[in-house]
Amino acid sequence: MKKILLISDTHGFIDDQILKFVKQADEVWHAGDIGSIEVMDIIKKMKPVRAVYGNIDNTIIRSEYPLDAIFKIENTNVWITHIGGYPNRYDIRIREKLTQNPPNLFISGHSHILKVIYDKKLNLLHMNPGAVGKHGIHQVRTMLRFEIDDENIKNLEIIELENR
Repeated sequence: MKKILLISDTHGFIDDQILKFVKQADEVWHAGDIGSIEVMDIIKKMKPVRAVYGNIDNTIIRSEYPLDAIFKIENTNVWITHIGGYPNRYDIRIREKLTQNPPNLFISGHSHILKVIYDKKLNLLHMNPGAVGKHGIHQVRTMLRFEIDDENIKNLEIIELENR
């Protein structure tokens, strides 16, 4: 079993409120718009990370993290990308591949809007943790925390931090 902290859209911001939850996780996953490589350096000193770059990320971040992270953890297939869309409205770049070989868990960021949606058509769970940074359209900083146990995604929690 793995305890996952899912964050996105830090836009170069990290604070003790975020790090408190990093300490409690087994792994931290970042769904893009990191904003500063120092954010990931701080997290990597504490926990293993998996991350993708987003549309605002510079060449340093893009050289360290991929556009898509596709992997298996426990017995769960995961795909993380920054701009992914939502069920029935997936981004054109990934739509065909996602339809042909859907993961169990599809994660994206970008919108700054926290959503968890089950896609019945593709039989996958879609997560967007919203934004945990202080830049963007969101009013409340959000993250997701959950566990992966074999093929089961369980104990999902929404974490809301103070208003940005």
